[in-house]
Amino acid sequence: MSLEDGGGAVNKVDSVNIASHLPAMARRQPDSPAVTLWSGASLTFKELDDASGVIARGLESVGIGRGVRTVLMVKPSIDFFTLTFALFKCGAVPVVVDPGMGLGNLGVCLAEAQPEAFIGIPQAHAARIVLRWAPGRIRTKVTVGRRWFWGGHTLRGVSHRGRAQGDYVMASTNADETAAILFTSGSTGVPKGAVYTHGNFSAQVEMIRDTYDIQPGEKDMPTFPLFALFDPALGMSAVIPEMDATRPAAVNPENIIEPILRHGVTNMFGSPALIDKVGRYGEARGVKLPTLQRAISAGAPMPARVLERFSKMLSPDVQVFTPYGATESLPVCSIGSREVLAGTRQETDQGAGVCVGRPVKGMTVEVIRIDDEPIEAWSEVLRVPQGEVGEIAVKGPVVTRSYFNREAATKLAKIPVPDSSEFYHRMGDLGYFDDVGRLWFCGRKSHRVITSSETYYTIPCEGVFNAHPKVFRSALVGAKRSAGIDPVLVVELEADTQESSELRQELLALGAAQPHTKKIQTLLFHKSLPVDIRHNSKIFREKLAVWATERLQ
Repeated sequence: MSLEDGGGAVNKVDSVNIASHLPAMARRQPDSPAVTLWSGASLTFKELDDASGVIARGLESVGIGRGVRTVLMVKPSIDFFTLTFALFKCGAVPVVVDPGMGLGNLGVCLAEAQPEAFIGIPQAHAARIVLRWAPGRIRTKVTVGRRWFWGGHTLRGVSHRGRAQGDYVMASTNADETAAILFTSGSTGVPKGAVYTHGNFSAQVEMIRDTYDIQPGEKDMPTFPLFALFDPALGMSAVIPEMDATRPAAVNPENIIEPILRHGVTNMFGSPALIDKVGRYGEARGVKLPTLQRAISAGAPMPARVLERFSKMLSPDVQVFTPYGATESLPVCSIGSREVLAGTRQETDQGAGVCVGRPVKGMTVEVIRIDDEPIEAWSEVLRVPQGEVGEIAVKGPVVTRSYFNREAATKLAKIPVPDSSEFYHRMGDLGYFDDVGRLWFCGRKSHRVITSSETYYTIPCEGVFNAHPKVFRSALVGAKRSAGIDPVLVVELEADTQESSELRQELLALGAAQPHTKKIQTLLFHKSLPVDIRHNSKIFREKLAVWATERLQ
C-alpha cells in the first residue's frame, strides 16, 4: 500500500504508519474541525496535520525519534492530539497509562516499560521525580506547560525547533513495527503493557469503520481519551466534553447532552457507567438526541435496562452497539441494542450469560477448554462443543502479539499456531457459542467460583439476580470458609432502595428458580461495589471476595 507523509511526499510502498491517515484526511477535508474542546479551542484537520508535523520534527531534534519509548502523560487537550500524532509520525513509541490506576501500579508499569523519554504536564513531572519513576532511564524530558526544576525542554521550545527544520518526511515504519505500548485496565491484577504495532492500529481503524459504517465528515463524542485518537484517522471530528475521564460514572450529564445537541454529534462512545448516568438523566427529563446515528459502549457488559433507557433518547432506527474485546484485541464481536432488547435480554435474566454478538469480519473466535496453564501450541482438539462453556480465544489483525517485558504473561496468553506466524490470544474470558453463531460472555476465567461440588460462572449467576428491579448490580465471589469455598452474592441496590428481609427473600427466590443458582444461599449487601478506574464498570471481585470472607467470619 502507498502511504503519504505530512508534507505530501510518498514513503516506501511497504510502509505502514498509523499517522498516515491524518494527512489523507487533511487533504480530503482540510477546513473541517478535527478536534473541538469544551473550552472552545479547536483545530481543523489541516491544522492538526501541520502542527503534529512541526512537533514531530522538533521531537526528533531533541532525541525522540523512531523506536524511542516515550511516556505521554497529558490531559485531554489540543496538545494531547498533536503530541500523539507527532509521536506516531516520527516513529516513536508512546507509552500510555491511566493515571487513575494507582501510584503503585504506575510505578511498576513505568519501570517495566523502560521509557527513554517523558512528555507530561508539570504535575506528571513532579510525580515522576518524587516517586522515582524509571530513574536513570529517562534521557529526554519535555514539559507541556512551564518548565521547572526538572530541566529538559518545553513543548513550546520543541515546536520552535520543529519550525526551524526543513521539509518533514514521516517515518517509514512497517506493519510489524511497535507503534505504542498501551496498558490494560488492571481489573484482574497489575496492568500489563500490550504491544501495539502500526499494523494493529491500521486494522482497528478499518474494522471499526466497516463494522459501524462510519463515514468521513461525521462528528464523534469520545468520552475515553484513547478512543478519541481514532477519530482523525476515521475522518470524524472529535468533540471532547468537559469531564474527568477517570471518573465516567460521575459525569455531569448536561456536559454530554449539551455539546451533542450544539455540535450535531453523530457518534458517541461511552462506558456502561457513563451511558447509565446520561440515560437516567435523559429519561427523567424527556431528552432526545436526534443527531446521533449510533452509540458505542465497551468496557464491561451493558445491562439491558441501561440500553433500553438510553435508547429512548435516540431516534427509533438508531442503535447502541456493544462491541466485545479487550486492550489486547478490539473489536472481536459486536451486537446492537435492537437484538438485545428483542430477545437476548430474557435469556440473560434466566442465567444464559450476556450475548456479545457475532465475530466481526476478519476475526476468528474459538471457545477452548478451560486451562489455567500455558498452552504450547494450537490444536483442533482444544475446541469445546457448541453450547459448552470454555475460554474465548481470538485470532486476527487487531490482536496484539505480546506484553512488553512480561514474558510469562505473554506465554500464558498466546497460543502459537504450528508451522505459521499466526497465534491465538486467550482473552481470559469464559463463554460459549449458541446454535446461531452468537458468542455469550460468562465472566472472567479468574473469577469463576470453584467449590467442592461445582463451578459457578459469574455473569450467568449474577444475571438472574440482576433481573430484580431493585438491584443495581451484583457480584458473585468465593468466600473462604472452614469447609472450603462458598458462593456468595454481593449486591449493590438502586440508590433509592433499602435492604430488607423481604427483598432478601425475593432475591433468594429468583436464585432458587434456576438450576445453576439454587445453591447460592448467602447474600451480602454492599453500598458501592469497587470498580475499575478506566470505565467505572468492571467489578473488582478479588477485593470483594476478601471483604465477603471477613464479613462472614
